[in-house]
Amino acid sequence: MAQSLIDQAWQASEDAPEDDSLRLAYFARLVEAELFLLLEREAEGEQIAPKVFDLEDGPIVLAFDSEERLTEFTGLPAPYAALPGRALAEMLTGTGMGLGLNLGVAPSSRLLPPEVLDWLAEMAAQRPEELDARIARLSPPRGLPEAVLLALDQRLARMEGLAAMAYLVATESEAGARGHLLAFVDAAEGAESALARAVQSALSFSGLEAGALDVTFLVSSEARAAEFARVGLRFDLPQPAEPAPRQPPGSDPETPPRLR
Repeated sequence: MAQSLIDQAWQASEDAPEDDSLRLAYFARLVEAELFLLLEREAEGEQIAPKVFDLEDGPIVLAFDSEERLTEFTGLPAPYAALPGRALAEMLTGTGMGLGLNLGVAPSSRLLPPEVLDWLAEMAAQRPEELDARIARLSPPRGLPEAVLLALDQRLARMEGLAAMAYLVATESEAGARGHLLAFVDAAEGAESALARAVQSALSFSGLEAGALDVTFLVSSEARAAEFARVGLRFDLPQPAEPAPRQPPGSDPETPPRLR
C-alpha cells in the first residue's frame, strides 16, 4: 500500500528528530486527517461506542487513516466512525484513554498517550482573535516565516467552498501597534468559526506564537476589500465544481434520446 500523508509526515519527523517544526507538521497532519475509529458496534445515530482495548499502560482506542488499513488490522469488515483527527482528540480528552494509530499496518504505527491527545485537543481548539482595533495602514506582509506561509497555503487549500479567497497583509493600528492580518473575502454563512480554527491550526503547528496573526471577514462589495487586494498576499480557496448543464433529450445529434 502506498504511503499516506501521515506516513510521510511521520517519517520526516523520524529522520530529523531534533527538528521541532517537522514534529509539529506531523501533528498538524494528524489533526486535519480523516481517521477511521474502530467501534464496538454499529453507530446509532450520532451515538458511537469505540472499541476499547485494555493494555498494561491503560486503555486505548484504535484509529486508522484509511478504511483499507482498518480492515487489514481486523481481518474482516468491522463497524467504524469516520471523523477528523481534531474531533477524535477532543472526544478522548480527559478520558484517560490513549490512541493506537495505524497499529501494525503502516510505517506511522504508534501509540499516542492521553497527555499527547490532551495537548493536541488544546492546540486544535485555539483560534486567533478577530481584529477589532482600528487599522491606520495596510502594507504587504513581511517577516513571517516561510513555514507559516506554507502551512496557511496548505490548510486553506482544504477549505473548499468556505470563502472565495483570503488576503494576508501587514497592519499598523492607530495606536502604532504592528501585526499581520488574514482577511477572508465572501465567507460562506456560518463558516467563520471553521476558517478561524483553520488559521489557528496552521499557526499552532508551524511554531508561530499565538496572537501573531489576526483574522477578519470582508465581502467583496466593501470598498476596503480593494485595498486588501492591492497590497495583500492572495490565497485562493478551492470552490465546488459546478454541475454540467443538463442538455434536453435530442439536442445533441450524436446522442439520440433514449426510448422508454
